Amino acid sequence: MSRKSTHNVGIFFLLLLLFLIGMAILWFGVPLLAGYFFDSPGYSLNSITRWNYSLQVLIGRADLVFPVSITSGEVEFEIKPEETVNSIAERLEAAGLIADSKDFRAYLIYKGLDSTIKAGKFILSPSMTGIEIAKAIQSTYTATVPFYIYPGWRAEEIAASLPSSGIEVNPEDFLRLVHTPSLLITSTFVKDFPSADGFLFPGIYEINRKISAEDLILLFVKRFEGSVSSDVRAAIEAQGLTLYEGITLASIIQRETFADEERAKIASVFYNRLANGMRLETDPTVQYSLGYSEIWGGWWKTPLSVNDLGINSAYNTYQITGLPPTPISNPDLPSILAVAYPEQTDYYYFRAKCDGSGLHDFSRTFDEHLSKACE
Repeated sequence: MSRKSTHNVGIFFLLLLLFLIGMAILWFGVPLLAGYFFDSPGYSLNSITRWNYSLQVLIGRADLVFPVSITSGEVEFEIKPEETVNSIAERLEAAGLIADSKDFRAYLIYKGLDSTIKAGKFILSPSMTGIEIAKAIQSTYTATVPFYIYPGWRAEEIAASLPSSGIEVNPEDFLRLVHTPSLLITSTFVKDFPSADGFLFPGIYEINRKISAEDLILLFVKRFEGSVSSDVRAAIEAQGLTLYEGITLASIIQRETFADEERAKIASVFYNRLANGMRLETDPTVQYSLGYSEIWGGWWKTPLSVNDLGINSAYNTYQITGLPPTPISNPDLPSILAVAYPEQTDYYYFRAKCDGSGLHDFSRTFDEHLSKACE
């Protein structure tokens, strides 16, 4: 071999060595550099995909570490169940929250966050970086949360459920406005009532976590207005009751039975008693009077003792004549309809059946009522 050929072979191997060194630097250096800027990648990536996405996040680094805008305005962004990462990234870019959907998607995959995105509503801002937004949509903290008012709950039970639901309303502030609705700033028909309790309509709600105590009450009251029609209100007044008295009676009926088919018949018993000047003598008003106790573990003591029936309270219908001063719970529509459209009966008494069904036997006379006592 000539000296020239030997020289050319040497140059070839030198170039090959430099190429291999360069490839090694790229192969090991790109992931190391990505790890330096973005921390460790997700565990699910193999060597090739790790290198590929490491390169992508390095190229798109500026789009990930700098916000789209310094403006601090907030945007509600909803991620739907089963929505793809591509769709989420594209909508974030369209909303002006991230600079580039491809860079954002690459970062999610690089970090292994693409499979842990939460469905829900999130409060985001263009002043957040792409990395901050990626972390935010992993969180279970959403702008709104579901909240359920059970039929028959009193205001205190609603208030007690607020903290655990994620709604950032102070329970004491909530109860203060419920029990003194005249303090409400917004004009609403409940402002003239002794209490808004009874008008906090049962059902499922989707509520902003940062709602005010007043707006929360108004939300519940607005649901009442939309659910109880003017015809139903007129039918209550046709029974000789004001709307407030009607809801007070409905709140008692709500606590007396779980069976909707019994409510109108129970309403007839109470109407008959009111018409004849008899006391209602209904246990839920005593339970309301007793209130909460850790001894019986709740707001509604059961069973009641003979001594309980003698509690001195304006709500104890074993002692007072007529209706209690305010509703004792928040009734649902079937209980309100029972007051508006009661059955026409000559019953004056009812008691729980002895078969454990939770239903009731109805009687015309006290002797008949006594004869149906359980042994």
